[in-house]
Amino acid sequence: MKTSDLLVACLENEGVEYIFGIPGEENLDFLESLRNSKIELVLTRHEQAAGFMAATVGRLTGRVGVCLSTLGPGATNFVTSAAYALLGGMPVLFITGQKPIRAGKQGRFQIIDIVGLMEPVTQFTRQIVDGNNVPSLVRECFRVALAEKPGPVHLELPEDIAAEQVEREPFALTTVSPPGASQHAIRRATEMIRSAERPLLLVASACNRNDSAPALRDFVDRTGIYFFSTQMGKGAVDERHPHCLGTAALSDQDYLHCAIERADLIINVGHDVSEKPPFIMRRGGQSVIHVSYFPAEMDDVYFPQHEVIGCTATNMRMLADAIEPSANWDFDYFERVRSEIKTHVFAEKADAEGFPNVPQRIVADLRRAMPSDGILSLDNGMYKIWFARNYQAHEPNTVLLDNALATMGAGLPVAIAAKLVHPDRKVVAICGDGGFMMNSQEMETAVRLGLDLVVIVLRDNGYGMIKWKQAGARLPGYGLDFGNPDFVEYAGSYGAQGVRIERTGQLEEELQRAFVEGGVQLIEVPVDYSENEAVFLEALNEKTCLL
Repeated sequence: MKTSDLLVACLENEGVEYIFGIPGEENLDFLESLRNSKIELVLTRHEQAAGFMAATVGRLTGRVGVCLSTLGPGATNFVTSAAYALLGGMPVLFITGQKPIRAGKQGRFQIIDIVGLMEPVTQFTRQIVDGNNVPSLVRECFRVALAEKPGPVHLELPEDIAAEQVEREPFALTTVSPPGASQHAIRRATEMIRSAERPLLLVASACNRNDSAPALRDFVDRTGIYFFSTQMGKGAVDERHPHCLGTAALSDQDYLHCAIERADLIINVGHDVSEKPPFIMRRGGQSVIHVSYFPAEMDDVYFPQHEVIGCTATNMRMLADAIEPSANWDFDYFERVRSEIKTHVFAEKADAEGFPNVPQRIVADLRRAMPSDGILSLDNGMYKIWFARNYQAHEPNTVLLDNALATMGAGLPVAIAAKLVHPDRKVVAICGDGGFMMNSQEMETAVRLGLDLVVIVLRDNGYGMIKWKQAGARLPGYGLDFGNPDFVEYAGSYGAQGVRIERTGQLEEELQRAFVEGGVQLIEVPVDYSENEAVFLEALNEKTCLL
């Protein structure tokens, strides 16, 4: 067979179902091999979007997503999505084409060092120089991509190597079960938790990617310890739980930070240094137990006093078995904080009547309309903080957001991939007008694939997050406003249906209609971001923790 046939056979052997991307002439042999395979090619309108989609497949399935580009500009368009997967812990294989390496005919036309370019944003990158090496390279790529912490890998397939004849077969698949922590580490953690007065559990990003959720829920139920999450840990334990204090959407000064400051021990599970951290440590303050696959990386904001290293699920089960609720614990203050959060976060302005809608009402309308297993895909903007803070996630991986690279433009591509992975679930992309226009061309991809997908575009005609930061720095507004197309007509031009919200209460109605009608539905929602200053710059600064 040809090298390209062998590469496709190796990908089939690894269980690959989709390849996202845009082929070029250097990929034609690979494209022909793919045509005869059971893997589905999902043609996208930009390589960056293809990378976001493949990373999302990895994020949701725990298997490696795959995407494809040509050489040169096609490959350079992968860099942002590779960085997104690297910081976010998402397993994905980037395959790029290249000119012939044995007999060049076009000088250095379109040729740059893509392997070198990808090295800082991947965990493994190689050029295939001999087709007989494909089975070992693919197996190594998948092994590296899936090992904790998961991430991106890259293979470059030159045009002449793709066409050469080889006689090899795919390698057998192997799996590795990570060990649990030592008994000494478990005993020490148990002693620290038992002797604490106000232990608090922090559910961080890795908990949504390594099957930790059932063990975490069991730990909370059996011990009665209160918990909160980081943005990317959101939903790993149902946020309706009576001991949930919500999500640390802000690094400091929110209501749940009162509980963090009062806690004398924080059990930090699944911490990832790439995620923007909540401030949980003060020198001379509370102790922190680090529960993770990896030892902690010490810095000025994170220096835990004890570490429990190994399989997170296994370790949390061992801790739950070892710990009985202690008479030493006093959670009265945490319960009072939870009451404040219910009043000032989840309930406040959830039924506000003003128009344009304030963020609190938009979030509440979405939560009322979405089923428990429905998936939100959040682009990056001011609304991401509001949804992370005010939207209660019921199940793992039902709020897909990026608090690591925090790139704009990912919301729509991520939602498309989520719908392919979970065709039976409701999927809604939440995008600002700035982020939406960065990859809005993928509306055509969603329509062509025949997806039932809702896309909400929050319109404020500017870069709202930076406007908020600008206002917080007491600087005059400058350089952050722009114009927009008519989003309703724009959706129609792709064959999607568009509607504009013009009154309070209409959003929830339109969501229910869109879910029933199906197809690709765009809902334009004007948003009043004056609440940014009212809540985050005024109300939170005036609050006290003397509850």
